[in-house]
Amino acid sequence: MAGLLSRRRDADGDEALIRGVYAEHGRALLAYATRLTSDHAAAEDVVQETLVRAWKHPEALINGKGSTRGWLLTVARNIVIDRARARGVRPTEVAEEPSHPPIERDHSDAVVNTTVVLDAMDKLSGSHRDVLVELYFRGATVTEAAATLGIPAGTVKSRSHHALKALRELFRPAPGVLEEVAG
Repeated sequence: MAGLLSRRRDADGDEALIRGVYAEHGRALLAYATRLTSDHAAAEDVVQETLVRAWKHPEALINGKGSTRGWLLTVARNIVIDRARARGVRPTEVAEEPSHPPIERDHSDAVVNTTVVLDAMDKLSGSHRDVLVELYFRGATVTEAAATLGIPAGTVKSRSHHALKALRELFRPAPGVLEEVAG
């Protein structure tokens, strides 16, 4: 029990020591680290790491050899150097560009869907297929499709209605197929 209490008192003493060191040298340490890193947030991290090392080695602060500030500045410089070396070893990280979004799904689904639709379009009559190509693949309006195909706009509407109905029938499963798949 006595060992635990002495360790607690030592920890309390170390904490008080670090608080005092930070109060006395914190601003100078932060200014120095900011000059080294040119980044305030990175400098704050360096100061924090420096104080953690000081907390782990309180004897370096109270042994009377050299100046405390000198030791802290040396530790901070070494941390900055270590971080720079570590960045140099790692490959450069490249941020994703919005012009090259990550692949979200396999393109084979699109290929299969295109093949299925084209096969279904081949089963339509030529007049129905021509209307769908104008309206859905070329993006023409009913009036533009009518002018291109040389037919009245009402006929374009009628043929597109019947062509889409025929496509729905082609994609509808035959009776009993779903029961066989589920069974």
